[in-house]
Amino acid sequence: MTKADTLLNDCFLHDKDRLRHAEALEILRSRIAPVVPTQTVALHEAMGRVLAEAVHAPQDVPLCDNSAVDGYAFRFSDHEPAGGFFQLRHRIAAGHPAAETLAPGGAARIFTGAVMPDGADTVAMQEDCETHEQDGKSFVIVPSGLKAGANCRKAGEDLTAGAQLMPSGHRLRAQDIAGLASIGMAHVNVFAKLKIGLFATGDELKRPGEPLSVGEVYDSNTFLLKALASSLPVEIEDLGILEDKQETVEAALAAAADQCDLILTTGGASKGEEDHVGTALTRLGHRHMWQLAIKPGRPMMFGQIGNTVVLGLPGNPVAAMVCFLLYGRPVISRLSGGEFLEPQRFQVPADFAVPKKKPDRREYYRGTLVTDTLGMSRVKKFQKDGSGLITGLREADGLIEIAEETRSVKEGSLVTFLPFSGMGLIS
Repeated sequence: MTKADTLLNDCFLHDKDRLRHAEALEILRSRIAPVVPTQTVALHEAMGRVLAEAVHAPQDVPLCDNSAVDGYAFRFSDHEPAGGFFQLRHRIAAGHPAAETLAPGGAARIFTGAVMPDGADTVAMQEDCETHEQDGKSFVIVPSGLKAGANCRKAGEDLTAGAQLMPSGHRLRAQDIAGLASIGMAHVNVFAKLKIGLFATGDELKRPGEPLSVGEVYDSNTFLLKALASSLPVEIEDLGILEDKQETVEAALAAAADQCDLILTTGGASKGEEDHVGTALTRLGHRHMWQLAIKPGRPMMFGQIGNTVVLGLPGNPVAAMVCFLLYGRPVISRLSGGEFLEPQRFQVPADFAVPKKKPDRREYYRGTLVTDTLGMSRVKKFQKDGSGLITGLREADGLIEIAEETRSVKEGSLVTFLPFSGMGLIS
């Protein structure tokens, strides 16, 4: 499937001046589709990649019945209620199955992972058994109390032949890599990494390491967004800082659209005379979504230039991070072939109060989980709400989400908490 097949000119089209959070998500969820091709990679390179096709087990896992412990394998039907007395007839190590069927009344010394001998169905742990020699023969005494099939892992216990391990669109974790290895897959078909071009905008921005003059600030958003995007299957290129000139912004966006699957910008998305990203996007392509009923992050913008998606984030760091986590992360995941990611949400008592909140707007505060005197979790709100205060992001464990209909928050009332760890951030 090509980008031309998946991105249409009405991709995010709506007819409202300011969208609510849920409305924006629904438009994106229903319209965004994968835009990258597929490729085959070696299993050891597949960590974090998105499966391009479902994976099924070609055979049972495990392939044969095998022992879960070091011990003695025998027929349960030979075991007496008071215990069992068996002659040792085989010694079976992992990777070396017995060549003969276990005779009635016999037992086999067996080790963890070794294939059960034909005829045996139960294993007694070695520490529960006693061995001795008699008339030049070896015997084992198996105690009472065992159940039929004890300590025996059955063929297909983990996976049966034909069973689906993972669907298309699943992002591979370490445990998934182990699952693929367990069915013998050396290579896997995945979606290619999404190519992202990243711009910061503003004449006031300088890169860390450069001297500052009066009125200038360091560009933190580029480094913030590169770090946030690093948890996703992307290739992100820092395309620099754009000066506040319409022709410069327009030329840079046009060039990036020829090379990237997604253009990510920060700043320049408001209605000011020096905010040129929105104007450039309208001239070059389509600005489909702009102005959301959220705080922080109202001027966030979506659009496209040809078949390249454009995501314009606010310039303030807090707003940029909030919008990336709420909208950018799920969009990038879906464009990359994965799921439209939703953050985890928990109900937690508030350790703060908000006497009055503006109606019809969803608000996000920076929150930190604390433990009260009863050992119960509560969420504390960062005191200052300024969207340029990075300190609040550093100290927070996640975001406190206050719905549009809420007019105030009382201390002790339940609020919705979105942990950063549930949005791909290191806890």
